[in-house]
Amino acid sequence: FEKILIANRGEIACRVMRTCKEMGIKTVAIHSEADANSVHTLMADEAVCVGPAPSAESYLNMNNIMQAIKSTGAQAVHPGYGFLSENKEFAKVLAENNVTFIGPDTFAIDAMGDKIKSKLIAKEAGVNTIPGYDGVVENVEDAIKIAEEIGYPVMIKASAGGGGKGMRIAWNEKETREGFRLSSQEAAASFGDDRLLIEKFIDTPRHIEMQVLADSFGNTLWLNERECSIQRRNQKVVEEAPSVFLPKPGQAMGQQAVQLAKAVQYKSAGTVEFLVDSKKNFYFLEMNTRLQVEHPVTEYITGIDLVSEMIRVAAGHQLSYAQDQVGINGWAVECRIYAEDPYKAFGLPSIGKLTRYIEPTALHNVRVDSGVTEGSDISVYYDPMISKLVAYGKDRAEALHVMKTALDMYVIRGVKHNIPLCYEVLCNQNFVEGNFSTNFLPEVYPDGFHGKVLDAKEHNQLCAITCCLYAQQQHGNRQFLNQTRLLGTNAVIKIMVLILLPQLSGNINSWEIELNLAEKKVQAAVVLINGERMKVTTADINTPTPSFTINGEDPTIIQALRFTSSGLVHVQYKGTVFDIEVADRTVASLKKYMPEKIPEDIASLIIAPMPGKMGSLNCAVGDMVAMGDEVCIVEAMKMHNSLTASKDGKIKAIHCKPGDSISEDDLLIELE
Repeated sequence: FEKILIANRGEIACRVMRTCKEMGIKTVAIHSEADANSVHTLMADEAVCVGPAPSAESYLNMNNIMQAIKSTGAQAVHPGYGFLSENKEFAKVLAENNVTFIGPDTFAIDAMGDKIKSKLIAKEAGVNTIPGYDGVVENVEDAIKIAEEIGYPVMIKASAGGGGKGMRIAWNEKETREGFRLSSQEAAASFGDDRLLIEKFIDTPRHIEMQVLADSFGNTLWLNERECSIQRRNQKVVEEAPSVFLPKPGQAMGQQAVQLAKAVQYKSAGTVEFLVDSKKNFYFLEMNTRLQVEHPVTEYITGIDLVSEMIRVAAGHQLSYAQDQVGINGWAVECRIYAEDPYKAFGLPSIGKLTRYIEPTALHNVRVDSGVTEGSDISVYYDPMISKLVAYGKDRAEALHVMKTALDMYVIRGVKHNIPLCYEVLCNQNFVEGNFSTNFLPEVYPDGFHGKVLDAKEHNQLCAITCCLYAQQQHGNRQFLNQTRLLGTNAVIKIMVLILLPQLSGNINSWEIELNLAEKKVQAAVVLINGERMKVTTADINTPTPSFTINGEDPTIIQALRFTSSGLVHVQYKGTVFDIEVADRTVASLKKYMPEKIPEDIASLIIAPMPGKMGSLNCAVGDMVAMGDEVCIVEAMKMHNSLTASKDGKIKAIHCKPGDSISEDDLLIELE
């Protein structure tokens, strides 16, 4: 191919373009009006606008995309993942216009894209399948009957779905009714197909998938497994390759994945997903007939460029590798970095502008697949993923260590992000030992995620470093206040401060700071009240991610996010942001006279937990509602989120209507 159009946006469009450039192939980007200045648009050799911001009018608009293909003379289309990547009609239209679809043919897309049909084919191919109903569930009463026959718990999911959308777990009749309604709505909105199926939910399962690669010459390979069990709302957060759980790294699973691929005459890269129970029995879940989001971890451990192989296969070439050339070299871990608030349901979307953005690509064995840069907007119209952060090591322990350092060094300002959650997952002892399932997050955090809990040593480290940051900031302020009597470069400043951390320590600690300003470097000796001396050093306190050494131990990376006039220092430490109040003795002595703000009672208010669009209202002014009753549905990033009343009451006022755009923390409904 001389020119390829990438029918996608963001990081995956950039990822495909990088390989195209390495292969000497020109690229064409398509973009919405909102993405006119996005990274993928500017990275391509040519770019064509295909419509307004909403996906249905741009990235899913086949007519406009076909016009872009014709106007640019692109010979092939790489669909990336999502959008039209598994749309058989799109592949069919391309074929009718003599344009190559870089992916499988329409038969495989159709066969594997329908979960009901794919399950039947998998059975015939000798692949293990989950017990369940093999037909389409017609209505909610049908769903309840089938669920009772299979036995609770059951999984309700979209027949044409993927990516965690249109999926609900039901443990009883009430949840089946609600799950059927929400899943069908999400399925219709995301895939234009509201058909649902029901199957037995495998309790405490692991989600492990097998990468396959096939050409048109009868060669089909399995490229080892990926562990994808760390999920929230059925969407993956942390992935790794290989899996710590499988024996003989997934040989039996790989063989069954190849059997299924051959059964549908598969050609290109694809992924066969399995659920694995505690006894290592595995069951076919679905096959994704596209490049998977988490493909970089497979590329790291095999050394195979999957995008390059997809392009070669589409151009009529044989695979570059044989099965005996596919090995496992080292370990790779991927964290999906989302613009989300991890303290709300493990991650609800956050929109805004990236006011500061620095990727940790200077670190060895770190890869960042992103489609953003400083100044980019995270929009309500698209998936909130910022990037895929990938770390590699000779073994799992080294890969996890590299990843934690990369998370520490990743600077993201302007939007909330899920780095705190990713960091805590990597530090959890069960995760480190490989003892986890897809229920990991709700089991470890049954009351929701609340950030890092500091032990005594970490508490002291954080306090000591924050005092140094405060003292340095106070000294720096003097230089901007026209104070002519500045200290010399070799002077030592002594400052007595109080650090007020009642939420961490339960009391107030006093610290003495000695600041050595020689050569614009900071050396600080911090003395605690009990006499313990902590020497804190750093090479450059003014970088976005300064590294501090305490008493000669391993360096600790801190991000000083903000200093407020009231003495609050916002610091990011081991993933979590802490708000620490620091003051000198005089200011601290006056704190007792300051009135405390009384928290507002919001039990009678329904407040938007995320930005999005009001999908539907299920109440009216004057209605009586009970605690837990659904009052409205908010649509955000193609997900339907049910909001419920937090107490019994009467609807006093409704401040929105279906179709309205809403922002996070907007007041939606009031109760009396």
